[in-house]
Amino acid sequence: MPVSTQDDLLRRERVRLGATPSSKAAAIEEAAQLLIASGCVEPGYAQSMLRREAVANTFLGHGVVIPHGMGEDRHMVRRDGIAVVQVPGGVEWGTGQMAWFIVAIAARGDAHIAILRRLTALMQDGEILAALAVAEDVDEIVAALAGEAPRAAPAAPAADLAHRFDFVVDYPAGLHARPATAWVEAVRQSGLRVQVRHGDEVADGRNLVALLQLGLRAGDRVVVSAEGDDAAAGLARLRARMDSLTAQEVADAAKVAARGTDATRGWTPPGPLAAIEGIGASPGIAIGRLHVVAGGAVEVADVPVSLAEGGARLEAALAATRQQLAVLVDDTARRLGAADAAIFRAQAELLNDSDLITLACQLMVEGHGPAWAWNQAIERMAASLSALGNPVLAGRAADLRDVGRRVLALLDPSAVPGSLRDLPAVPCIVVAEELSPSDTAGLDLTLVVGLATAQGGPTSHTAILARTLGLPALVAGGGALLAAASGQMAILDGAEGRLYLDPPEPAIASAIAWREAMRARQAEAAQQRGAPAVTRDGHRIEIAANVNRPDQVRTALEAGGEGVGLMRTEFLFLERGATPDEDEQEAVYRAMIAALEGRPLIIRALDIGGDKQVAHLGLPREENPFLGVRGARLLLRRPDLLEPQLRAIYRAAMAGGDVSVMFPMVTSASEIVRLRAACERIRAELGAPVLPVGIMIEVPAAAVAADRLAAQCDFLSIGTNDLTQYALAIDRQNPELAAEADSLHPAVLRLIAQTVAGAAKHGRWVGVCGGIAGDPFGAALLAGLGVNELSMTPRDIAAVKARLRGSRFDELRALAARALDAATADEVRALDAGAQR
Repeated sequence: MPVSTQDDLLRRERVRLGATPSSKAAAIEEAAQLLIASGCVEPGYAQSMLRREAVANTFLGHGVVIPHGMGEDRHMVRRDGIAVVQVPGGVEWGTGQMAWFIVAIAARGDAHIAILRRLTALMQDGEILAALAVAEDVDEIVAALAGEAPRAAPAAPAADLAHRFDFVVDYPAGLHARPATAWVEAVRQSGLRVQVRHGDEVADGRNLVALLQLGLRAGDRVVVSAEGDDAAAGLARLRARMDSLTAQEVADAAKVAARGTDATRGWTPPGPLAAIEGIGASPGIAIGRLHVVAGGAVEVADVPVSLAEGGARLEAALAATRQQLAVLVDDTARRLGAADAAIFRAQAELLNDSDLITLACQLMVEGHGPAWAWNQAIERMAASLSALGNPVLAGRAADLRDVGRRVLALLDPSAVPGSLRDLPAVPCIVVAEELSPSDTAGLDLTLVVGLATAQGGPTSHTAILARTLGLPALVAGGGALLAAASGQMAILDGAEGRLYLDPPEPAIASAIAWREAMRARQAEAAQQRGAPAVTRDGHRIEIAANVNRPDQVRTALEAGGEGVGLMRTEFLFLERGATPDEDEQEAVYRAMIAALEGRPLIIRALDIGGDKQVAHLGLPREENPFLGVRGARLLLRRPDLLEPQLRAIYRAAMAGGDVSVMFPMVTSASEIVRLRAACERIRAELGAPVLPVGIMIEVPAAAVAADRLAAQCDFLSIGTNDLTQYALAIDRQNPELAAEADSLHPAVLRLIAQTVAGAAKHGRWVGVCGGIAGDPFGAALLAGLGVNELSMTPRDIAAVKARLRGSRFDELRALAARALDAATADEVRALDAGAQR
């Protein structure tokens, strides 16, 4: 097939001036006819373009839209081509979206991308677009789109830097947000000036958006070059990091492919039922009332302020959003796993992009307000990603808008609707034009039973999170979905991608029966997860879950958790802009107790400091917060934080439940004495029951003095993540050293053994709630060291229980003894292979 040239792509006969289509569909049909008439596409291509609009709105902003066909219909494209329909009066494309230029794309290859890049450049010049919207000369439009785009002075020379290497992108999905984030982190850690060149396009290696805008696909060749001190060694480390991502990217692609060929079918209705058709994104049946989320374009008022004030407000909003995302990463990693948490880690990196921040600042310099300037910068960069023609990167435009919305909510709360805050108090199916990853990850699973979106695709981050959460979901339901009314009864089939509105009683009964049969099969499969972790010779280890909110308890119990070994209450403070009062805290603790139905609950008192900072608490800035006022040190200095929380816990416990209180970051017996005195005083005032009081062992001093500390408390829980970083003097957030912060280091294991021995002198039990508790081999070692309880992310429970049930306790003790005698973490890990032979 011949390669299309720029002249072939946009011909005069494929430009129509002064069009007056009556609707979006009519405009698409008109543009498609231009492509059909010139032989670019087959006659049915218009329908493919309409289906694409149902999956993802192609509105770029500034009156420009780029309708194109579905990927699976590429066979209908005979040759590459672009058609332009100019609509001087505008045509409504979506709520609050008016289109003046319909730039229809027929593409089998990448030749059209040059015009799309030109288009995004034009979108930054409102005067040119306004003139083109009323132009009466076809050549004027052809020249504007096909001509050379004016370029700003590049931040780095096009020539490669002094040291370089060639790299072929072998990630199946190309360079999308997660691997690009890893590149950026490695570049920043190197301290070098690094650029990535693809042909004539150059990106600063420190800028995530710039890397994504290269539009790198699998098989693309780039040149990575650097300059600076020891550049050759720094580049070697960067190359190793880039290569190391390949295995995970290949595995992720295989999972996506496996989902695409999953033969699991959905429910079959007992008779004909009308349905809204979409794309199945997460299997399962949901039955409930619809909750339709209002959509619409964001209206941001342009309220100019002084440049100094605007800059300060933007800086504060960015800092607060980074903190929110750090919390979300941590929470998601603990609940759903590191792969899903990486979604928000990549979002956080977007906030470090200098091009994005520079553009927002330039707009403020021009006299615009900070909220308006920020929103414009986000929209322009998101539009540039959408225009690259890569569906994966188009999905990252949604991530950019998601994180941008977080910042915007801090700059102008009135501009961001709280659409998911008013859920009905009955099981509901959320219907929306689109849901962000943040919205999805934060859904109240006690109320939301399913998701249905008008846009989106099955590989979007929202769909991925829905599958992880076990929520039935469909995407790409189109406009018919949004026409549904809140309160309507519905059945959602997430496997088949269908939503049945107002189903009759026989259909509801049939769907309930199918769902219950599926649950019975799942329960049978989960029976092993629910069985206790008892070794072959009869030794039992308690298995609990790390949980932050009451709505997460169900997932933890279904995964096999026997209680909550760590409720991290700092999330009540970190996820909001104000300190929750005593009544608000009590309500959350009561809900957690009720959800557990008598199972154990360990509530950890507020653990703030180190990597968890709360802006609204007004804490002083510390040069080294990990060695500063954090944990118990902070609580003892801030009775305004400690006492309301203790009152809330004791008030909640008065309703019943198996509740314990645990204090973080304790280093001395005197701290325990003071904390217990506060507990007893508040308990006596309320007439509340006596609760066990425990402490976290997170610093070497506490482990060494465990026998002294155990005399003052009821139990000890080891936080192996902090214990490891303090014992090895390695910041676990440092990407250069993170791999060396191994909790299986013999020195850390010896501190754990010393803690167990100290606790045993006073008959106290010891738990572990750090990362290695969820590693089957780590759990085996901990059990052998004498640890009584392990608390972990719910998804790790099944594998840990299986490992412990397949072992003998005497074998685990012998394994732990060998680990204590090892010299390195690698030697300890090598014991795993021998233990399983």
